[in-house]
Amino acid sequence: MGDVEWGELDYLIIDLPPGTGDASLSLAQALPLSGAVIVTLPQLVSLEDAGRGLNMFKTLEVPILGVIENMSYLELPDGTRMDIFGSGGGAELARVTETTFLGNIPMDQNVRIGGDTGKPIVVSYPDSPVAKALTEIAQQIAAKVSVAALSGKNELPINIVE
Repeated sequence: MGDVEWGELDYLIIDLPPGTGDASLSLAQALPLSGAVIVTLPQLVSLEDAGRGLNMFKTLEVPILGVIENMSYLELPDGTRMDIFGSGGGAELARVTETTFLGNIPMDQNVRIGGDTGKPIVVSYPDSPVAKALTEIAQQIAAKVSVAALSGKNELPINIVE
C-alpha cells in the first residue's frame, strides 16, 4: 500500500478474500478504514464465512457499511428466476447482524466477459439488471462514506470489499 503513488483519490476500494484471513486482519489493524462491505452468496457456506468476516470487522471497530448478496439468481430468457444458490441469505445476514442490506446482484455472463475484456458491465450494458444493481449499491456506499466523512467519523475514504 505504501509503495504506490495513488495520487488524489476519492475512494480506495480493496477486494479481499472471504472470511477472516490474514489480509483482512492486517489491513484493518494497519489502516484507518471508513468501513467494510460484506459480500456473500445466498448459500449457507458463504453466509458463514461472510458472518465471521463481518464479526471480525465489528470487533476491530471497523464500521460495516452493509451486506451485498452476489449471484442472487439467474434470470432465464422467459423471465423466470432460478435461485441457483438459494435466496435471501444476504438479507437475512444483514437482519441478524443489524446491518444494512445494500442489495442483490443477479448472475450474468456479461460480468465475466467484462472482466476478461476490461470493459465492465456498467459500461457495456448499463441498462442490464446487474449494471443497475451495481450502480445503486455503489451510490449507497458512496453516500454512507460521504456522510461519515462529513461528520468527522472517518479520516480516510478507504473501503474493504470482502
